[in-house]
Amino acid sequence: MSPGLRMLIGAVMISFSAPIVRFVEVAPTTSAFYRMAIGGAVLLIWTLASGRLSIPRGRVALWIAATAFFFMLDLVFWHRSIWYIGPGLATILANFQVFVLALAAVVLYGERVGWRFATAVTLAVAGLWLMVGLDWDALPQQYHIGVMLGLATAVAYSAYMLSLRRVQEKHGLDAPGILTWSTMICAIYLALVNIYEGHSFAIPDWQTGSALVAYGLFCQVFGWLLITSAITRLSTAVVGLMLLLQPALSFLWDVLFFDRPTTSIELVGASLALVGIYIGLTRRPRSRTPAPP
Repeated sequence: MSPGLRMLIGAVMISFSAPIVRFVEVAPTTSAFYRMAIGGAVLLIWTLASGRLSIPRGRVALWIAATAFFFMLDLVFWHRSIWYIGPGLATILANFQVFVLALAAVVLYGERVGWRFATAVTLAVAGLWLMVGLDWDALPQQYHIGVMLGLATAVAYSAYMLSLRRVQEKHGLDAPGILTWSTMICAIYLALVNIYEGHSFAIPDWQTGSALVAYGLFCQVFGWLLITSAITRLSTAVVGLMLLLQPALSFLWDVLFFDRPTTSIELVGASLALVGIYIGLTRRPRSRTPAPP
């Protein structure tokens, strides 16, 4: 299978993440737990079978625990945002992580952003304003919270990516091992949050169970394995375009599956935001970061 086809299939797979969260009949944190628990179990079996799993110790273990904590925040914020404002807008807002990471690169790595970044931010903010800003005061409080949670998702995911980079650059741990440990630890965090919130782990019916298995296997494991196996063999422009399929298709699934009422102005806003995200993704090779889960 060519790298382009692997990237395409992987992007389509992960685009169903947000619709599945909205479809299943369990609490947002509960669905996040099952995603990480199922995905972590599969990753554990794979890394053990391939001999690629080592036990982290000392400072490395602390950094992996921090990485898992930020990913837990990302999922908690994103899953609630999906319930408040729908899969499409929540996923577009989560992809604003591109801009948070770029700003972090300026502060932490001394990178220069240039006109492309300014253009990307302008388009994305303009698109966001067209989607939610025109009627902001008329929107219910729950919608306001959903938008804020979507933007918080972008910040939490950026912290996850930065901590993950720290582990890889400073400690040289094998990427599959990092992913396995962070996924399993994240599942433990989510289980504790779910208990604190008073939600049950019970799966109400087979449709929900099947959807959660698909969420863990196809969205958390197979989709990302396809993407990561192809991302280094494609140009930045192609990678950015492929990854843009996730928020674009999530918005489409929101309209098709959940009858999201969408005006022409909102469509223009979503298009501008996606173009801005694309420019941010393709700004320079260092910015080849995956879209949020």
